Amino acid sequence: NQPAGFQGTLIQVPVVEAGGAVRAGRFGIKNQHSSLVSFSGDAYLNEMGITNPFDGSNGVSENNSLGRSVAAFDPVEDPEDEGEDVEAFAQFIRQLRAPGRGPITAAVNNGQNLFTAIGCAVCHTASFNTVPPGTAINQGAFIVPAALGNKNIRPFGDFLLHDIGTGDGIVQNGGAGTRNMVRTAPLWGLRMRPELMHDGLSLTLNDAIQRHAGVGGTIARNNFNGLTAAQRADVIAFLNSL
Repeated sequence: NQPAGFQGTLIQVPVVEAGGAVRAGRFGIKNQHSSLVSFSGDAYLNEMGITNPFDGSNGVSENNSLGRSVAAFDPVEDPEDEGEDVEAFAQFIRQLRAPGRGPITAAVNNGQNLFTAIGCAVCHTASFNTVPPGTAINQGAFIVPAALGNKNIRPFGDFLLHDIGTGDGIVQNGGAGTRNMVRTAPLWGLRMRPELMHDGLSLTLNDAIQRHAGVGGTIARNNFNGLTAAQRADVIAFLNSL
């Protein structure tokens, strides 16, 4: 239901723990993962160098060093983790609570109304309802428990890919069109982030807003810039309440 210019791109990516069956990508800067286990397995390999059954190669392939083998420096038999640690890590992430909101003032409420009116909320979608408990997701690899089912979450993000002019040139499963797309950053917990945007190169909220380009990003940015100074301050107050 997103209007022309704002429509996000949905890509299908493998659920590693479901034998590579695909599901909508929703984790990672490029939506390159569709489940927390897949995301965690990838992080274990590429952030910590720990091979595991969920790392995309079934734990049998080490990373190299710019094409050079690291076998001489890593004699540990693969997979280095049998998967239990990765699954525990994913379970820990799954149970983290989103940060609560800051004080809600008249300026914050007005700022949220303006945020919606100028088009920001098209991509930074305010809320979703999660599926009922007992629902099988991740191609049957995960059953939604009562603690996560039928919940209203307020991420202020649509979990879709958009080209807002800050892309990294990396092509994902969706094909060449994803080269300059990034996932809409959920804004919950925004006030606790010292660095903004997917690359951390924006240090103020205004800087982050001004970097929005592409069709939808330009429209929302220009609408923001067209507000009065007091209205822009209210939008910033709203963002600082997240």
